[in-house]
Amino acid sequence: MSDGSPAISRRRHIVRLALFVAFLLGLFYLVAVTRVIDVDDVRNTVAATGPLAPVTYVAFSAVLGALFVPGPILAAGSGVLFGPVLGTFVTLGSAIGTATIASLVGRRAGRDSARALLGADRADRIDAQIERRGLWAVVGQRFIPGISDALASYTFGAFGVPLWQMAIGSFIGSAPRAFVYTALGASIGDLSAPLAYTAIGVWSVTAIIGAFAAHRGYRHWRGRRDAEPEDPA
Repeated sequence: MSDGSPAISRRRHIVRLALFVAFLLGLFYLVAVTRVIDVDDVRNTVAATGPLAPVTYVAFSAVLGALFVPGPILAAGSGVLFGPVLGTFVTLGSAIGTATIASLVGRRAGRDSARALLGADRADRIDAQIERRGLWAVVGQRFIPGISDALASYTFGAFGVPLWQMAIGSFIGSAPRAFVYTALGASIGDLSAPLAYTAIGVWSVTAIIGAFAAHRGYRHWRGRRDAEPEDPA
């Protein structure tokens, strides 16, 4: 009986993670692809709250971002409602909120299973790496174009990245893009304005830095993996 229990436990963790991933992919399809949530309705609801609109939009956007509503759309809406300056801070607040929510859910749903599948020794090594570099991993991910921040935050949570690293890393890493998309939203009526050109320039520089950081990180990872001795058969 005891011989089969580790395999049964491992299978249970695999099924649990597979269900969690399937849930996230289904949510992503419904929200980001089929657009079941109307962001225009959200903006109208927020605008109706008057002076509380910035705080309301932070709360709404944080939840919607965790539900895979595309961040650029939410940031552009912030620019339309609040302008480039206040809107950028609103966008940053919602980005931190999304990172916190997704990380907590990822930790709750996947942390134990991820550790069980990795094994105690490997999980402890990853925890040590996270303690030293988790903050900058979050920052670096935010600079890489094409990666969903919400999906990355769920993954970071499952691997045990602390909330303080998620919050600070999201603030630092999301700042350039928060300005870019918020400024573009604020200048939507005149994309030839200097603000729009500035936003496009910042986006280009950020994308180049992100691509360089991703390439360097991949080469570093490959080097470390090739240097590790193979497990005996």
